[in-house]
Amino acid sequence: MEFIQEVIANNLAKMRKNRGLSLDSVSELTGVSKAMLAQIENGKSNPTVTTLWKIANGLQVSFSAFLREPERPKIKKIKMNELNPVVDNDGNYLVYSLFPFHPEKKFEVFTVDLKPGFNHISEKHTGVEYVLMKQGTLTLFIQEEKFELNTDETIKFHANTEHIYINDSNELVRFYIIIFYPDEK
Repeated sequence: MEFIQEVIANNLAKMRKNRGLSLDSVSELTGVSKAMLAQIENGKSNPTVTTLWKIANGLQVSFSAFLREPERPKIKKIKMNELNPVVDNDGNYLVYSLFPFHPEKKFEVFTVDLKPGFNHISEKHTGVEYVLMKQGTLTLFIQEEKFELNTDETIKFHANTEHIYINDSNELVRFYIIIFYPDEK
């Protein structure tokens, strides 16, 4: 089992058990089959980004709650080549968790690689999303409005609507996503 699978498996099982939920209950809340949830918890399936978002939305937790590793020292240096991504779209959309959600900070940070000629449809989720371009040109559809982002450009939007990331180029597109979870009042 890959390290990322183990982390996701442990976090999902812990969340479910802490809430006293059965796999059937989680399946009803998330729309993810009981069999898939069991495979994820047992580390036999590496869930896609879309599947993790469904579970996160159903359980009303942040996406990176599943990627949270056990506590480490207060100073944390990250090397991208040592991270294992969560993969979607047959390996064409890779999400690397840089700084998982922490309740005191209320945000999480990811790096995303979108391979040439592919797109990713992100289901609506909670939070305000900040996209910061590192490399390439990204086309982003938000509420049916088209935005083109180039290297060193950024955009901010409420993620409570479907949004689509598109790489129409022949080069890898790499960007950072910061998701801020404001207090709901």
